Amino acid sequence: MEKKTLCKLLLGAAAAAALPVYLTAPGRATQRQKAPFQWANLAHRGLHSPDKSVPENSLEAFRLAAEAGYGVELDVQLTRDGQVVVFHDEKLDRVCGVPGRVDEFTFAELQQFRLCGTEQRIPLFSDVLAVIRGRGPLLVELKNGKRNKELCKKTYALLQGYKGDVCIESFNPRIVAWFRFHGRDLLRGQLAAPVESYVKDGFQKPLGFVLSRTLLNFLARPQFIAYKIGRRPLLVRLSEKLGAMKVGWTSHDPVNEKGRDAVIFEFYRPGLRFK
Repeated sequence: MEKKTLCKLLLGAAAAAALPVYLTAPGRATQRQKAPFQWANLAHRGLHSPDKSVPENSLEAFRLAAEAGYGVELDVQLTRDGQVVVFHDEKLDRVCGVPGRVDEFTFAELQQFRLCGTEQRIPLFSDVLAVIRGRGPLLVELKNGKRNKELCKKTYALLQGYKGDVCIESFNPRIVAWFRFHGRDLLRGQLAAPVESYVKDGFQKPLGFVLSRTLLNFLARPQFIAYKIGRRPLLVRLSEKLGAMKVGWTSHDPVNEKGRDAVIFEFYRPGLRFK
């Protein structure tokens, strides 16, 4: 084999080996950013109850979590009139029992609907911040929608006056990337799940594969990966080896604390921290 050909082969092999590292490498977090979330148990959508008497993402669920000292995970999205509200689903039917999308209603209109048949209503993000008051670390998931840039700007603006520990995450790498360039003070994370989860949600399998392997990390350089509890793909584990914090969701057993830096839990009462 000629020397020139051998060099080309070696360069090609080196490039092929380096590509996964480039695509999945995380950003570097400071110790100050990481410390509030290291080994923390975060209440999924607040400390809500299996019987729905305390609904998910309700002011009562957040009050109970904060009073117990837990960190909180929650979801934000926009109303039709541009208010940042805390609600998980794109549609209202599962939690409120009415048809329609959250972003099709004004905030005033949404106040007509009850959460899980209780007297609790969809809260403003600002009201949730006032209830939690920095009593535990806060993990904010920004939901993907039609006005992502507006959601990013308004969420970040509301957090500027909040006196507490906050990090953000999203399934959409472009949302996470917005905070890479405009909110670098906040710890940022990439939410991900197995490819089957994306296909179930209507994604084409190739895109589901890319997202499930965090192959778009080069856009946002997330500092943690929040992965659905279960087996993690090799490329996700590579990102963790390269320094990404390991966050698991959603845990129903303290055994899931093993090998992770933080856990998002529901329907049991773990310790506030596990180390």
